[in-house]
Amino acid sequence: MPLPHLLLAVAVMAVWGTNFVVIAFALEHLPPLLLATLRFALVFVPMAFFVKRPNVPLSNLAAYGVLIGAGQFGLLFLAMKGDITPGLASLVVQSQIFFTIGLSMRTSGERVRTYQWCALALATSGIALIFINSEGSTTPLGLALVLGAALCWALGNITARKAGGVPMLPYVVWSSIFAVPPLAVLAFVFEGWPAIEQGLRSADAASWTAVVWQSVGNTMFGYTAWQWLLSKHPAAVVTPMALLVPIFGMSASAIVLSEPMPAWKLGAAALVLAGLALNLMWPLVQARLRARG
Repeated sequence: MPLPHLLLAVAVMAVWGTNFVVIAFALEHLPPLLLATLRFALVFVPMAFFVKRPNVPLSNLAAYGVLIGAGQFGLLFLAMKGDITPGLASLVVQSQIFFTIGLSMRTSGERVRTYQWCALALATSGIALIFINSEGSTTPLGLALVLGAALCWALGNITARKAGGVPMLPYVVWSSIFAVPPLAVLAFVFEGWPAIEQGLRSADAASWTAVVWQSVGNTMFGYTAWQWLLSKHPAAVVTPMALLVPIFGMSASAIVLSEPMPAWKLGAAALVLAGLALNLMWPLVQARLRARG
């Protein structure tokens, strides 16, 4: 990968990783389900005028929008309101990789390979270490919500795969409109109008900047750049860069929010990242060994 392309990939990972700190700023004033509603509304409203709707069934767009909107980000934002730290959230949500693999194998009938079992064991050990040592920074509910968000992300991945090779940015933009109604309804039911009104009134410039960044930086820039990189390079070269997301997330949380990084948390991160690295890198290593042989 040429250096400019590598730097672009790192920039996308930095945006996606540090976004967990941005979410924490937004949640200081805005209720989580309202924040999720605003995020997807601001993805659709401006971009729908400039991006043509992809040629996929509306049912597929709707399923993706609900899974990613109400599922992934709704649950993630709820967890980050006080049940898990941004750094740990950025790490645990990467378990979507294993959920995606499991769901793909269930639909294709492919057997889980030995290295995948090893990778899953490493990552699960890291998550278990978080559960045992969280000491109030992460509650069982928070961990369950983020794992639920990861599962919804994986289901969204499977749904997007069924859509075929459509450009990802238009797909994300037009599916976002289907995320807004369920999120808005859930916000009114579970957070209530008084909390929504108070959140909108108390939101300061930093809060609104964080909301806009969810749409512009995290979605429009991130997905467009990532799609472009995947069009230029093999997926086996690009996708391992995703390992940088929790590194940026945990680092930013420690620097900006002063999130403590005790030895157990670093050990848990090492186990989860080792599992992710083994799962992503082992097929690439095997391919290179076969090519040399």
